Amino acid sequence: MNVDEMLKGARDVMSVQRVYGDPIERDGVTVVPVAAVRGGGGGGSDESENGGAGFAVTARPVGVYVIRGGEVEWQPAIDVGRLAVAGLASCVLVAYLARRR
Repeated sequence: MNVDEMLKGARDVMSVQRVYGDPIERDGVTVVPVAAVRGGGGGGSDESENGGAGFAVTARPVGVYVIRGGEVEWQPAIDVGRLAVAGLASCVLVAYLARRR
């Protein structure tokens, strides 16, 4: 794969369709899912024109827009894993500070 092909693929992946999902309608309520999408890539070659390139993308849900009766409301997604890590880190910090006294 050459670099131009990789960049075209990256543009296709990093589009707004990856961030905002298709709206879902039910019983007069529309929900639009939203995700955080990140990517990175790189490539290179040597003096003999031997080269390579790579690209990676990650996505995680961040919430939904709820549209009901002409009103729009943001509902954040709760990442239980992140909350658990933050809680554990807080407990470790408190224990460390308590021992220093």
